[in-house]
Amino acid sequence: MRSDDSPSRRTVGRLAPSPTGGLHLGHARTFLIAWLASRSEGGRMILRIEDLDSTRVRAEARRGMIDDLQWLGLDWDEGPDIGGDQGPYVQSERIERYATALDRLQADQRVYPCTCTRAEIARAASAPHSEDEGPSYPGTCSGRSADEAGPLHHRPFAWRFRVPEGVVSWDDAVLGPSIGDPRQVGGDFLVARNTIGPSYQLAVVVDDAAMGINQVIRGDDLVSSTPRQILLYQALGLQPPTFGHVPLAVDPGGRRLAKRDGSLKLATLRETGVDPRRLVGALLQSCGWSDSVQPAWPREWIGRVDLARLRPEPWVVTPEWIQSLQNGRP
Repeated sequence: MRSDDSPSRRTVGRLAPSPTGGLHLGHARTFLIAWLASRSEGGRMILRIEDLDSTRVRAEARRGMIDDLQWLGLDWDEGPDIGGDQGPYVQSERIERYATALDRLQADQRVYPCTCTRAEIARAASAPHSEDEGPSYPGTCSGRSADEAGPLHHRPFAWRFRVPEGVVSWDDAVLGPSIGDPRQVGGDFLVARNTIGPSYQLAVVVDDAAMGINQVIRGDDLVSSTPRQILLYQALGLQPPTFGHVPLAVDPGGRRLAKRDGSLKLATLRETGVDPRRLVGALLQSCGWSDSVQPAWPREWIGRVDLARLRPEPWVVTPEWIQSLQNGRP
């Protein structure tokens, strides 16, 4: 891990898909925005595979995701397929780094062992989305110190981060000045499980810091994760990146697109002969960056996008829109 607060540091962005299924149109749009945001600032891109949720990981999805991204015209300077100085680029191969960070949090009494419901603990491996947020943790186990974990070794437990009082603020690259109060949204949150390993929240903070990633562009369903991650950065003595949260792609009912819908998958579009340049043009139009669909590769739009001009409302993907794309339109 390292911290660099130099204002002149070069932008480093990342693409961080999870191999739990094929990438869909919503992923394509968010990854395109993230790629253009970094490349437009002369930045580097890192591809990282986030595979900690072992119960949902699919072996074939990892290769498929790389194929999907390359088909879309996105590239990266470091990643699992090409290597680089900041590897390994697969989270399941970086477990020792998370253990080191957890050791520090334990030594500083920033975490405590929690023996609350196994179902709740199991949710920690995947990135939490806004609709997944349940009631705030009531602090049932917060009276424990980190040192009290020893006698619990025979039973499953989780490590919870002690959330301090007060709001967390950041200047969002898309939403502008933003605040969140993690005590009111979730409360003390999970950072690891003794029998399985680190949570999403801890792993992404450790990885982004270690890889020098200073620009994180992702869906706005992860806004509630940002205050938690900022707290972890602070607790570990690290500099948080610039965060930017983009509107999601949703179906006509307003639901976040799902990997299980085959018609939305990039692999399906590839197999049906969709021109990736036309898809890129359609995605750029959905962002409000062009008035019409202008087929293009992403590199042709480097330096031509502005996150401040990104449409603020969700992008509604209809079956008719998908059909028109497959027919050589819109």
